[in-house]
Amino acid sequence: FSLLVYFLSSPKVEDYTKYYNYVQMTRLLKFMALKYPHIANLSSIGQSVQGRELWVMRITKDPNADVPGKPKCKYVGNMHGDETISRQVLVYLVEYLLTRYGEDPRITELVTRTDIYIMPSMNPDGFEMSREGDCSGGAVGRSNARNMDLNRSFPDQFDKINIQQEDIPEVTAVIKWILEKKFVLSGNLHGGTVVASYPFDDSASHIMQGHYSRSVDDNLFKHLALTYAKNHPVMRTGEPKCPDTPDETFEDGIVNGAKWYDVPGGMQDYNYLNGNCLEITMELSCCKFPPASELKKEWDYNRESLIAYLEQVHIGVRGYVKEATNGTALPDVRIMVAGINHNLTTAQFGDYYRLLLPGTYNVSAIATGYMSMTVVGVQVVEGKATELNFTLAPLGNEPTGGITIPFTPTTTTTEARPPAQPEHQPIQPQDFRHHHYNDMELFLLKHLKCYSSNNGFRSIAHLYSIGKSAEDRELYVMVISDNPTVHEPGEPEFKYIANMHGNEVVGRELLLNLIEYLCRNYGSDPEVTQLVNTTRIHIMPSMNPDGYEIAREGDVRGYTGRNNSNNFDLNRNFPDQFTTITEPRQPETIAVMNWLKMNPFVLSANLHGGSLVVNYPYDDDKQGRTEYSKCPDDKVFKQVARAYSQENTLMHKGHPCEDLYRSEFFEDGITNGANWYNVPGGMQDWNYLNTNCFEVTIELGCVKYPKAQHLPLYWDQNRRALLQYIHQVHRGVKGMVINIKDGTGIPNATITVEEIDHQITTNLAGDYWRLLVPGTYHLTASIYATVPEEGVELVDFRLTRVHSDPNGQAPMDPRATQDPAEVVFQSFIKDLSLGQGLEQLVQSTATESSFRYRRYKELSEFLRGLTFNFPKITSLHSLGQSVEYRTIWALEISNKPDEPETAEPKIRLVGGIHGNAPVGTELLLEFAAFLCINYGKNPTITRLINETRIVILPSINPDGRELAREKQCTSTVGMTNTHGKDLDTDFFGNASQRVVEAQPETRAVMDLILERGFTLSVALDGGSLLATYPYDKPVQPVENEETLKYLANVYARNHPKMHLGDTGCPSNDQMGNIPDGVLRAAERQSHMGSMKDFSVDFGHCPEITVYTGCCLFPPAEQLATLWAENRKALLSMLVEVHKGVRGVVKDKSGKPIVGAMIVLNGGVRVFTAEGGYFHALLAPGNHNIEAVADGYQQQRQEVVVSSYEAASSIIIEFDMDNRIFGLPREFVVATAAASMTALVVTACIIWCVCSAKSNQQKDGFHRLRQHRDDYEDEIRLTSMGSKKSLLSNEFQDESESDEDTLYANWKL
Repeated sequence: FSLLVYFLSSPKVEDYTKYYNYVQMTRLLKFMALKYPHIANLSSIGQSVQGRELWVMRITKDPNADVPGKPKCKYVGNMHGDETISRQVLVYLVEYLLTRYGEDPRITELVTRTDIYIMPSMNPDGFEMSREGDCSGGAVGRSNARNMDLNRSFPDQFDKINIQQEDIPEVTAVIKWILEKKFVLSGNLHGGTVVASYPFDDSASHIMQGHYSRSVDDNLFKHLALTYAKNHPVMRTGEPKCPDTPDETFEDGIVNGAKWYDVPGGMQDYNYLNGNCLEITMELSCCKFPPASELKKEWDYNRESLIAYLEQVHIGVRGYVKEATNGTALPDVRIMVAGINHNLTTAQFGDYYRLLLPGTYNVSAIATGYMSMTVVGVQVVEGKATELNFTLAPLGNEPTGGITIPFTPTTTTTEARPPAQPEHQPIQPQDFRHHHYNDMELFLLKHLKCYSSNNGFRSIAHLYSIGKSAEDRELYVMVISDNPTVHEPGEPEFKYIANMHGNEVVGRELLLNLIEYLCRNYGSDPEVTQLVNTTRIHIMPSMNPDGYEIAREGDVRGYTGRNNSNNFDLNRNFPDQFTTITEPRQPETIAVMNWLKMNPFVLSANLHGGSLVVNYPYDDDKQGRTEYSKCPDDKVFKQVARAYSQENTLMHKGHPCEDLYRSEFFEDGITNGANWYNVPGGMQDWNYLNTNCFEVTIELGCVKYPKAQHLPLYWDQNRRALLQYIHQVHRGVKGMVINIKDGTGIPNATITVEEIDHQITTNLAGDYWRLLVPGTYHLTASIYATVPEEGVELVDFRLTRVHSDPNGQAPMDPRATQDPAEVVFQSFIKDLSLGQGLEQLVQSTATESSFRYRRYKELSEFLRGLTFNFPKITSLHSLGQSVEYRTIWALEISNKPDEPETAEPKIRLVGGIHGNAPVGTELLLEFAAFLCINYGKNPTITRLINETRIVILPSINPDGRELAREKQCTSTVGMTNTHGKDLDTDFFGNASQRVVEAQPETRAVMDLILERGFTLSVALDGGSLLATYPYDKPVQPVENEETLKYLANVYARNHPKMHLGDTGCPSNDQMGNIPDGVLRAAERQSHMGSMKDFSVDFGHCPEITVYTGCCLFPPAEQLATLWAENRKALLSMLVEVHKGVRGVVKDKSGKPIVGAMIVLNGGVRVFTAEGGYFHALLAPGNHNIEAVADGYQQQRQEVVVSSYEAASSIIIEFDMDNRIFGLPREFVVATAAASMTALVVTACIIWCVCSAKSNQQKDGFHRLRQHRDDYEDEIRLTSMGSKKSLLSNEFQDESESDEDTLYANWKL
């Protein structure tokens, strides 16, 4: 039970003299939820644009559980932020229902039989912008912070509502809430006049006024609207007499929505058409934001109407639908009423509630796979609903026409009895294997974002570290709760700790399984959802990660890895009440002790291995003997220990390890620690004696490190026990100690239970939990105060006002000729490129990571861990090996990593070309994990991965990295590979330029580059703070320099420091200001054989090099800062790779042309890939494109490239080339024929002439042969040329590539 301790009396809640702002309303709702926990539960279904919670107060008996037989109804207020009466009267309604429950029979019955949900404000951002006294409203405050009218933003039956979901998070949250809860009745409260409006709100014709748009439940809707109106003294007159519209009247105070005025995208129609729910809209006052002095009057006007309307949820027909063979409930069965073409479906318990007016009806239940059933002549009378249950038989050999039976009124109570429920089958974990440290880290990051509509689609997981192990591994803790980042007053804190002994690993794997189980079943499994919503669960999978790393699979009774890396047993390292612990306190122990002091834990379990039993305090005694050592809460500890052991049948038998310890027996599977064996310095005793936390130690199995194939069995044996033990935190007494003067909680008040010599204290908020076995107790709360001898102690509060501006978006002007999907993607890239798009992405994907340097082995494990945890979007490849046979890894991240997708741009990210500058390696590993973890969680990251092929080479010089040392900012140790070669001087494309064979690391990367297909490459290095672009080689004209420089500028301007241009690096020559932080590489340090020069010249891919900081190998503590500085810039590259120009080259028949050359601005060339696709990045501006392919006519186009738009797709169609030497084929053929004829005639004439003079020429030929030797010598000398020309030819490459020849031919 719950105990609330007050000093004097509780503060007054109801206040009719002022409006509550968001903070005040939040505080008031939380207070009421704490004060009335048996009938009230406060939760948020989501957040507004500006991050305010959309609070919903659930009011019913047992508000934390979903039970059958109670129809759900809701009120939503303040949808238009400047219509404020609704907000206030709904807060008053909450207080009215809570305070009168148990006193007023009418209210007690309503709350007991109805599941009521009240949302005072759907638009809290708009309310904060509105101003009291503004009766007409205008535009200020009506819409949300993105200037969207929420009551025009729901899907509409007649029109498509074209609104981006990110602009209306309030609507998105409410839609999911409606679809999940299956409400029966609803009211949407507005302001601006006084009337009740009912569906439909618009029509197909969208006539602005006067067109009655009738639903099939029109008479029922009029009845519901009349119920509200006739109980409202002004509304029922039909004459609101509003100053703006003094002559406007409404018959009986109600009106059809569309007849009044046409409203497409309204919420009430969406409820009726999509949510099982009948909703009307109530306009409560002529003035939208009247003075606060009007509040009491408006509450009095609306109180009875609000109550009477809720009572209408109990009219009509209600009942259950069950399965004929086993009696289980059938959800999602259609309930049809003849003559009314509007169906609803049964809820999770097979229950339904069909509101109907008095009359006689034929009602049917229809479900796929079952015979339909119709009951005719169902009598509906005024008052409570008629009970009508259905039993559906599975389809077999029976007639398929269904069953029709007459209605027989039930003689039992109108409270229908639910059918037997089908056994729920929760989703079980799939990841059964041993997780080394890196793998565990990735697993935790992967599950960091668990979402459910139950939690407004916010994550229920939060990862943090309480400190580091002796070898600097993080001591991770995952929190699972509906609000995981903060302690919620009234919600107990629970923890599991495992792997305290590094070689006892079952607990480590079980806790990872538990995280996955809670994450996957939250929102669908009632038990998991209740536990997560009502408990803040902290899970530490490994307290001794160092010991685990040296432990060995298959260890049964060994000690390898048991202790930490300093060789101390952590479960003998805590301060002890009986024994002085002389060993130095270990970092793991200190971290846990500090953690326990900072959090108000109530219950805990420490998971071990080596036996099968739950052991409870005390663990030792004064004499150090093996005997029962009872603590004051011995009964409580035995109760919680049995709760675990009873759910593990093997443990409960009490004979855990008969093969190992034949004589060992534990009754009920539990034991007092000291009675088993004496353990001084144990953690569980320290918990009990020094904090409010009760902890037991659970031995999970006889084998300390079992084989991985046995892990599923351990999960099956312990799953129920793990959950049942968490339930124990809700046993006993809980409550608040409150200061009457200001209603605030009193921290550190002492709670004493008579006859139990163990006190606990209240938390900072004044809340407490005291575990007890069932019984009657006398509790005392006391506090202490210290007053100075003179004067008073001054406590000042200095607050900073936070201003938040609405964030609007510029309208788009999509091109009409574009594919709709392309238009959407254009908008997506534009949003990321303009304004705060990228910054918002960074803020929405905040990660909590542990930064450290990884050597080759750990790097390889990390990459493999990514592929294990994210197999659908990752693929790991070996490009080759280093000199010392370390693998050069390439990780691809895309939605189809093993399929060629030539239509998608491909980006290459490279790190570690210099082993002594490993920051780039760590940033790329973090970037890879960041992308994988957010895939499927963050829509922007998901879209980028789906549309991009990302190839990451984290370390291409792993041998050099092994030699380098941390905190060496200028050392060259490790810069080169094992052969002493600087790899960034080893990339040569021409054999004539290469003196020696390429290094194996270089060859591996060159082969990847020569595959082509890459659109952009970014290399990360260190030793300065700037971005460079090609070329590194000296005195080299740069084709496409404008584009290369632009790409470097994009990176630099998205870096908080780089774009300032001041490197501030004392160790290099770039001390002065570098404009925009961008430099041509040769101006920094010119050299031949660089990777980016090779990429541009031979891979036809632009590459920039980013120098991330002055220090080559900074301390690991700086990695988090470096990641924060570079994350946005790295993301900008994923956006930039989608710009420029892209397209398809094909012939007239539509056949794609592979290998066509695309010449950009007369210089840079790219080539079409499979499917004829090409993509080239270009600086913003106008550009000329020439397309060249053998056998086709050359094509030219001019394109315009934008800095913020995605590349528009162009299509280049080739015609066959019918020209010869650039002239028409017909002309060339005719000319050739004429020339041939003339040649033959001329030859004949010459032959005749020569024959006539042959005798005269013989003497001349004789004289020529006499000088033949001199003639041949002259010819020979001329053909050789000089030695100088031969030398020149040796060093000058006059040959042309195939590409040059082809292009030159087409330039003729």
